[in-house]
Amino acid sequence: MSAHTTQTQLKLIGKLILEGELHCETGLHVGAGKGSLEIGGSDNPVIKDAFGRPYVPGSSLRGKLRSLLEHAHGLTTPAELVYLSKRKGQEVRIHQSDRPDDEICLLFGRNPGRMERVSGEPIESNAATPARLAVYDAPLDPESITPQMRENLDDELTEVKSENAIDRITSQANPRTLERVPAGARFLVRMAMDVLCEEDAPLFSLVVEGMRLLEDDALGGGGSRGSGRVRFANLRLAWRSRGYYAGASPEKELVAGPDLATVQAWLRDSGSAYIQE
Repeated sequence: MSAHTTQTQLKLIGKLILEGELHCETGLHVGAGKGSLEIGGSDNPVIKDAFGRPYVPGSSLRGKLRSLLEHAHGLTTPAELVYLSKRKGQEVRIHQSDRPDDEICLLFGRNPGRMERVSGEPIESNAATPARLAVYDAPLDPESITPQMRENLDDELTEVKSENAIDRITSQANPRTLERVPAGARFLVRMAMDVLCEEDAPLFSLVVEGMRLLEDDALGGGGSRGSGRVRFANLRLAWRSRGYYAGASPEKELVAGPDLATVQAWLRDSGSAYIQE
């Protein structure tokens, strides 16, 4: 747990900026929802921007990181979960506590008020915790879709994967299609973490831990059927103090490397030294 207490004073010290690439090791499907279904198109289209290019929403990436960290730290037991929605068939449960040193709530934010636990007494909290971590939408790098790849795609930038669900009694096939960004595509990732007190400094290690967990999990839909395996590469971590925003000090590059292991090793060895630099 962190060193935060109810008396911890919050004031912006600076921001950690992580930039890099997200590489698709297998086809990636981040769904657009039923509202964007087109005649003659896939049953399950991917989300696209106004120019028709696929992208990874920051909310999808951030939510997946939070979910993986909650599972990894044992925070998905009924006593640790609260309901965001209790609508039947659309229940949403996430971790939230009123502990001042709860690192997940510190990193991702916490809302005040009364929230019903899945098991146990409701949470009654008057204090909001600002979210430290911001994850931005990750645009597709068009150059990652090579001419050779385009020759085998169903659309200019995506492929359509055909699947069959088989009835266990009659053996009748129920075909469906899944639009995916092809393996080999890459997206440009950017995250920023506010450091509001010295106690915040170790929280970024959680972000990198979540990213490493994601590399052995799946992003988007169809993960258990082979889609969504990703890898982070060509990463750069920088520090921007409060003086940077006033024009009084430059950005400081902390570490740059080909993979998450490089960033994680730097964080382990350097700790919170960047705040004093």
